Order: sequence, then C-alpha cells, then structure tokens
Amino acid sequence: MTTTAAELVQLLDLETLEDNLFRGLNPPESWPFRTRVFGGQVLAQALVAAQRTVEGSAAHSMHAYFLLGGDPAVPIVYDVERVRDGRSFATRRTVAIQHGRPIFIMSVSFHREEAGLDHQLDLEVVVPSPEEVPGLGELPASVLDRLPAPVRDYWMRPRPIELKPIGLGERRAAPRRAVWFRTTGPLPDDAGVHRAVLAYATDMTLLEATTLVHGTSVLGGDIQAASLDHALWLHRPFRADEWLLYTQDSPSASGARGLARGLIYDRAGRLIASVAQEGLIRPVAPPAATPSTQASA
Repeated sequence: MTTTAAELVQLLDLETLEDNLFRGLNPPESWPFRTRVFGGQVLAQALVAAQRTVEGSAAHSMHAYFLLGGDPAVPIVYDVERVRDGRSFATRRTVAIQHGRPIFIMSVSFHREEAGLDHQLDLEVVVPSPEEVPGLGELPASVLDRLPAPVRDYWMRPRPIELKPIGLGERRAAPRRAVWFRTTGPLPDDAGVHRAVLAYATDMTLLEATTLVHGTSVLGGDIQAASLDHALWLHRPFRADEWLLYTQDSPSASGARGLARGLIYDRAGRLIASVAQEGLIRPVAPPAATPSTQASA
C-alpha cells in the first residue's frame, strides 16, 4: 500500500525495458480497491511513460479510457507510440498492458512553452482555507459516526495524498463539493513528477460527486462503480506538495453513468488544471428476500 509521498515518487519511477517500453510496479495492495489497481496510479504511470519520450515540451492535455480493471498482482507494461513530433506540439499514445491485453489507453499532447493571451474562470464561492478545515484525523466522532463504514474507512486510511474535504458527511442539495489536497511530504523539483502526482490525485474523489445528491456513495455496496474515461488539462505551473483546491460537480447522471467535472486552483486562486470523468454508477439490487425473511418482515 502506498502511504507516503516518497513511496508515491518511487511508484512512478518506471523501469525502462526498451525504447518506448516501460514497466510499472504495483504496491502490495492496490489502493483503494484491493481487487484492482487504483485508476489514478495507471493514469500517473502512463503519463510518466509518455513524458520520458519527449524533450523540451510539457504535457498539457491527456485523454484516457479505462478498458479493464488492473491486476494488482502483476506489473503493468506501458507501450508508448510516438504519434507526432512538431515544432510546437508533440503527441503520444500510451497503452497499458497486462496478461497480453490492453487495460488502459491514453493520448497525451505536449506543448513547448510560449507566451499568449491569459484569462481564467475565477472561483465563484468562498471556501475556508486548508488550515480552517479539519484533517481527517481531527474530525469529531459526531461526523465520523454519520458516515457509512466503507466511506469512513476510505477517508481514514493512510495515503500519500493528504485530503481535507469541506463538509464531509453533509447531505448536498446540489451535486457540488470541494476538497483541499497535497502530498504528505515534499516532492522533487521536477515538474514532470508534479504533473504525474496531480494526475494520480485527480482520480481519488471525483466520481463521488455523481452520487452526492442521491444520498449514496461509490464507496458503498449499493453502487457498482468504475472509472470509464478521464480527461485532464494542465493550464499553469504548480506544485503538488502545496495545498490545491479541487472543486467538483456533476452536471448529469443517467443510464447507470455519471459525469463529473473538476477545477483545481492553487492557494493564490490561479486555475491550474481542469478535469472531466465519466464513470459507471450502476445501482446494485439488494438480494431477494427468502420466504422466511418475508414472513418475519
């Protein structure tokens, strides 16, 4: 289980097998789902693989599809295709492979730094600073007791990303939420590492926005949940070991799928990234009652 920032950096340090071919290891337990690899890990490792084939440009856009659940018992091989190398932009396609089959595909666009127009959509609501939001270990028992056991266990387990959700456990009238996050320790002064860590973190809480107004959770047993695709746009420089605010909403859920969006700001209010994800949120029917259960009900 990856629990510290240093372990996360090590997890993202892929082994080079051949030109354009890399291997990523899994932690002993695939977190947060013990039966499959955490999607954010695959996102981050695939980005690292793509970054190692590009020089002089930074990733600014990535679009990914989760095809199969990753097997935490075996390493993941990342095959990078050099789709295009232009004067300003480069494109890479990364395929994650296990047991001879693709489990994940991602296209990444890289851009050489240049000057241009600058504007952003400012944060529209006032939120407390990260110092004003209690850490998960500081939450009162009255809050923790209101959370279903799977949700409480998810938020309380050790992880390399420190999370401070605003209003955890509150029933929402609208599908919106906000979370402060940063790594639990310092990261190297390598912008590529910070981009990969951000990609890792963007998959941690986003899909939960699709179930907020329904009084349920993707972490419980009444929803079969899985990330289907994931898009990330990087707008401005940032550090993932400093507090970032992840605002999330869900404009639609229907047909057992939910769409979630996120905007990520630094403490100065600069918009540094945008995220979108569609996920499976299939209700799980309760087991049919037995005759004896029906009689006693």
